[in-house]
Amino acid sequence: MIIYIDNHDFRYEIENLTRMFFPNTRIEIDQNIPEELLPPYIYTKLDISNDKAEITAEISVGGFHERSSKLYSVDKDNLELEMALMLFDKFTRLTEVIPPWGVLTGVRPIKLFRRLSEEHGFDYAVNYFTEKFKVSEEKTALTVETEKNEKAIIELSEPNSYSLYISIPFCPSRCSYCSFVSATVEKTKHLVEPYTELLCRELEKTAEYAKRLNLKLESVYMGGGTPTTLSAEQMRRVLTAVNNNFDLTHCREFTVEAGRPDTITEEKLKAISQCGVDRISINPQTLNDEVLANIGRKHTSNQVLETFDLAREYDFDHINMDLIVGLPGDTFESFKSTLDKITELSPESITVHTLSMKRASTLTQSGKTINKQEAQTTSQMLSYANRTLHDNGYIPYYLYRQSKMVGNMENTGWSKPGKEGLYNVFIMDETHTILACGAGGVSKLKDCSSGCIERIFNYKYPYEYINDFEEILKRKERIESFYAEHS
Repeated sequence: MIIYIDNHDFRYEIENLTRMFFPNTRIEIDQNIPEELLPPYIYTKLDISNDKAEITAEISVGGFHERSSKLYSVDKDNLELEMALMLFDKFTRLTEVIPPWGVLTGVRPIKLFRRLSEEHGFDYAVNYFTEKFKVSEEKTALTVETEKNEKAIIELSEPNSYSLYISIPFCPSRCSYCSFVSATVEKTKHLVEPYTELLCRELEKTAEYAKRLNLKLESVYMGGGTPTTLSAEQMRRVLTAVNNNFDLTHCREFTVEAGRPDTITEEKLKAISQCGVDRISINPQTLNDEVLANIGRKHTSNQVLETFDLAREYDFDHINMDLIVGLPGDTFESFKSTLDKITELSPESITVHTLSMKRASTLTQSGKTINKQEAQTTSQMLSYANRTLHDNGYIPYYLYRQSKMVGNMENTGWSKPGKEGLYNVFIMDETHTILACGAGGVSKLKDCSSGCIERIFNYKYPYEYINDFEEILKRKERIESFYAEHS
């Protein structure tokens, strides 16, 4: 499908809006308009003449053809949004799907709502979401509640605060839906030990910068990949490197994403517990064994339950569990059963993700639209999750969205009051600096007074990280000069 962009620079928004309805269709952008347009295509035009601005939108897909134009004053606020709304109206008629987040395509709707509320007032922000962005009442209410809970966490941060991210880019196997940079241990086992050694060196060097700059560590998050693919001894070495080099006096949260139940052992839990970790994540995704097999998981639902009980024996008082809505082969009844069993376990927090499709499956092929039934089922699952988690005393504390999500939904972190995952909020809100160590890690340096953000990228793959480690350390020198420039 071709999107024709005629005389405007709204490409990013128009492309993302189109992908919302055609998530797996190959899309091309063309600013050269031919004399004859051949379906399937999207055509958009902005024509400014004197004091008028005319917006035109045309869709020709699968036998559906519709074109319309509308005049505005040239000083009309947000012509880009008006063009998006015109297209949105046509897309919903074409697909018979009304996305609950309306025309919003961004990752951080909570941050957007907060800005609108701070600049224009709460009522204005609510009205703008429902009337201008066409966000449903249910999602607007979720936004309002999440923003309130998230704001309390953001206010914990100070101008010199930062968080630490540690990347372990290895997994026991690759899930079919995964888009993260991670390597299966079967293929890269020989890299794990040298990677561990160098990671400890990077942690030591990074801590030196933090100390010299008098930065205050708020949270630590070890993620991946699956950190517990490391051996107990390797895990202990990495965590000890954190304890020995960083000032944890003010650290509010220390998380290890244990992830796969089949990688968790008593020895690893003991090492994690003894090194001061107070929050772990055990991620079943689903408790349907058939669905687990479909997505490439090598564990059973019983292993999830056994691992959870084992973790409780080691006195972890904050266990998070991740679930995914919209997995291949899952049904509403199956998801309901999973969620009901998880809430019976009563973990301190539960994160409900919506599957983000990175490849064609049951959704779309070229020229086909979003699957209406799939979108409805996903919406039903999330509505049930919201009701059930509320009824069980959980509150939404952070929310974000991704491209190609089934049904154009969201990911939401739920927790018991006082058990929110702080790092999740800090990273998603871009509250303060994140210093990242390990392959695929991206440090985000933030000057809180100006809001300026600068990124330092580590190499993505373990072999790159190992082979050119000195370049990683060289890039880290930018931490100190950034703070010097913005002091």
